[in-house]
Amino acid sequence: SSLQEPEDLPIEDDEDERNLNYNPPAQKSLGEIQELDKDDESLVKYKNTLLGILPVGTGECVCVCVCCHLFVVCAGDLAALKKKSFTLKEGVQYRTKIHFKVNRDIVPGLKYHQVTSRKGVRVDKESYMVGSYGPRVEEHEYVSPLDEAPKGILSRGCYQIRSRFIDDDKTVHLDWEWNLNISKDWDE
Repeated sequence: SSLQEPEDLPIEDDEDERNLNYNPPAQKSLGEIQELDKDDESLVKYKNTLLGILPVGTGECVCVCVCCHLFVVCAGDLAALKKKSFTLKEGVQYRTKIHFKVNRDIVPGLKYHQVTSRKGVRVDKESYMVGSYGPRVEEHEYVSPLDEAPKGILSRGCYQIRSRFIDDDKTVHLDWEWNLNISKDWDE
């Protein structure tokens, strides 16, 4: 039996998306969205629920999406992650948890892409739908589907991972690299 829940299934690869004949709707600014149907009480209530309390200075930040935490506090310095290595015991089940903030505008159809390589050779590629997010003061949280670390003597060693948050418009909001070390035990 599979450990994945139905919503945890990966989305199709980028190559296959071209065959879906799906065109995302034109992106509107927050101001335009708030002005639309402002006389419809139920729609106004829905938009307030979706957007919550907007952060102060939503128009001042250059970045729409900002990473706040990955596993441990990364303080927004994604480049520093490339120099670090997270260690997992072989065969354990784990999830990746990422905290991020959205500034200024709604991010439509955010997807999480992850490419895993070992010694320069790609060994895995995953892509998951995260959702659409509006700006707010609080951080948003993404928790990946359950995954299992590889096991066996041949699978031990260092893996290089490139992670990205990409939206419907193919805008890359976050792009970072990190290392995962698979060992026989936790303390190696």
